[in-house]
Amino acid sequence: MQRIRHIHAITRRLIVMTTVAVAVLGAIFALTFFYNQRFLVTWAVPLCGIIGGFVSIQQRLNKVTDEELALLNASWFQILLVPIFGGVFALVLYLVFLSGIVSGDLFPAFSFPTRDEIEEGEDFMLHIFQETYPSSGPDLAKLLFWSFVAGFSERFVPQLISSVTSSVSEAAERDERDERDDTEQR
Repeated sequence: MQRIRHIHAITRRLIVMTTVAVAVLGAIFALTFFYNQRFLVTWAVPLCGIIGGFVSIQQRLNKVTDEELALLNASWFQILLVPIFGGVFALVLYLVFLSGIVSGDLFPAFSFPTRDEIEEGEDFMLHIFQETYPSSGPDLAKLLFWSFVAGFSERFVPQLISSVTSSVSEAAERDERDERDDTEQR
């Protein structure tokens, strides 16, 4: 019976916190849309990650031990930690997509402004942040989906980062060996 009470209390907190997160980020989104007359993807990405984090916690509630359930019930911070990480991981994944480190049909493509489109004296980097968008509707949907996944699956982005850094390390070692071999052959 205590377990069920804990689950209900945690679920109520998750609903309240999800509503607050959506309201706060929605208000920020609405203000930027109202004043700048544009959809800023940068606000939608962490929102999807945060929602993914909340859904992840709710999905796992029935599988956690009684001790973990009591800890979650006793602390708002413990419940908030996963969604906050989800929002951060979604932003990191957004940067990975923007950089082109990960690309393909499953991942979003982006349209970037060019220097030719910028008038003399305007800040190019400001335009990059304000005018970089997914290339199409399906690309926006892919970005929002992967942002949700980044929040839902806590291990996805850290594993992606590990995979990228391992690939870079292996490539650097291979380049170093090739350079050494070239030097020895001369």
